[in-house]
Amino acid sequence: MNLSTIDTIIVLAYLVGIFVLAQWVSREKSGHQKDAKDYFLASKSLPWWAIGASLIAANISAEQIIGMSGSGYALGLAIASYEWMAALTLLIVGKFFLPVFLRNGIYTMPQFLEERYGPNIRTIMAVFWLGLYVFVNLTSILWLGSIAVTQVTGMSQFAALALLGGFALIYQLYGGLKAVALTDIVQVSLLVLGGLLIVGISLDRIGGDAGVLGGFKTLVAAHPEHFKMILTPDNPFYKDLPGLSVLIGGMWIMNVSYWGFNQYIIQRALAAKDIAEAQKGVMFAAFLKLLMPVIVVLPGIAALMLVPGLDKPDQAYPKMMALLPTGVLGLVFAALIAAIVASVASKINSVSTIFTLDLYNKRGKQHDEAHLVKIGRIAASAAIVLAIFTAKPLLGSFDQAFQYIQEYTGFFTPGIVVIFMLGLFWKRANEAGAIAAAVGSFALSIVLKLAWPELPFMDRVGLVFLLALALAVIVSLTLRASSDPNRIRTDDVSYATSGTFNFGALGVTAILIALYAAFW
Repeated sequence: MNLSTIDTIIVLAYLVGIFVLAQWVSREKSGHQKDAKDYFLASKSLPWWAIGASLIAANISAEQIIGMSGSGYALGLAIASYEWMAALTLLIVGKFFLPVFLRNGIYTMPQFLEERYGPNIRTIMAVFWLGLYVFVNLTSILWLGSIAVTQVTGMSQFAALALLGGFALIYQLYGGLKAVALTDIVQVSLLVLGGLLIVGISLDRIGGDAGVLGGFKTLVAAHPEHFKMILTPDNPFYKDLPGLSVLIGGMWIMNVSYWGFNQYIIQRALAAKDIAEAQKGVMFAAFLKLLMPVIVVLPGIAALMLVPGLDKPDQAYPKMMALLPTGVLGLVFAALIAAIVASVASKINSVSTIFTLDLYNKRGKQHDEAHLVKIGRIAASAAIVLAIFTAKPLLGSFDQAFQYIQEYTGFFTPGIVVIFMLGLFWKRANEAGAIAAAVGSFALSIVLKLAWPELPFMDRVGLVFLLALALAVIVSLTLRASSDPNRIRTDDVSYATSGTFNFGALGVTAILIALYAAFW
């Protein structure tokens, strides 16, 4: 597969256009020097549409497009639960978490932990998140994105890694979060358009004279086992998605951790000008999440009929791109690059934010704003270089990288959810209990994986959550702190939401019930 001249022009036009737009929207007024608030939180001025689009752009990248298409090829529509259950999770985040974070002027998640518990847990979790973002998130996006770029262009995979990482770095290096968030509406629009094009063309090819709708019916009839949302124990992929656990078990823990307490996600909402704008942005993102399986899962299922017999499931999306006509291929390829660049840039910015504000600036010496911005840019550059050189050693041997990401982040997410949920809603929780939950989550996950290997990882996540919760409560009650460092105010927080938010929440819930009923 090679790009034609027209396809190449489309891709280059996108790259130049999005770079110029990012620099333009993040420019400062004459005489104003960019400070830490400008760089890391977009001057606390993001509108709802930028928040919603940026939440999706940060989330949907190569590990979703390539990885979830691969999982769609292997196990079917059931993998869409990650997307559809996330829509409900976003509503919970908007109603119960964001009011506390914004009321207390939170910039980063480690900062919340220090103000609620004390400085030690802030440092521990800042180091953990930096490692996770660089060696799991950044590497997975770049690795899976480079697979697609290599198959489309024929360049070496390392060159693809370097070009994707390098462009994402320079794209956001000057403007910070503002450069990322205010251009993400363009990125998401291109992502949706490109995704719908590949789905429409694929289904039309399957349906022949019957068109797209006929193609979908043919696909369902040919592979009914790939259109079951709730897998039964006899399914070979039950261990990945264990039945009802996707509705009432460990997936909730995974989603609450990701959407509620994950810096590179929640940072967009923290940059809102007020709580109402943040909640509207979250609602916009929830509706977009309902559409995502059409874009990221359905192409993988369609590949069963159009490009059967793949060596690895993660080849599904790139192989489907090879079927696209000239011009459309360039647009879809540009959409894929848009998703990769937006997500990588988001994670780079969050790495620089946590390193600068939660580690570097907490060493005792106070630094001026320009110096902090400079350190943030250095941290961003170092992060992308590390990710480029460690991507292949860490991910090169996996068939379904998306499942790898979920399982190994699942070692830590139960403890993260325990720490934040108790911090938000139980005043007796203390730093000793929080540290016990963090350490216990990892240790218990390792023990259960070794002692009970047949236990599905999602069920393990749910079980470890309950155990870590019990551990945190017992330690908090047993080891009473000599002083209460809690500086988080919740007494005057209002959890009331607008009629628009409530109506939208009912709409999202109704659509989800209909989807699960249709594909049970």
